[in-house]
Amino acid sequence: MGIGDKAQNKAEDLGGKAKEAAGKATGNEELESEGKGDQIKSAAKDVGEKVKDAASTTKDKLTGK
Repeated sequence: MGIGDKAQNKAEDLGGKAKEAAGKATGNEELESEGKGDQIKSAAKDVGEKVKDAASTTKDKLTGK
């Protein structure tokens, strides 16, 4: 996972947390749900990047690189 990808995913996660908090504070359930959704998308992207990293590492070990 590249540094840029990590930063982008973290920013999306933090933005989602901010939306969720703002939604809770104002009683805006739609904004709160949107924030939770942003956090879930960020977590899914992190998992995908980790799988890619693991596959790349495994390939390198198998090919001796």
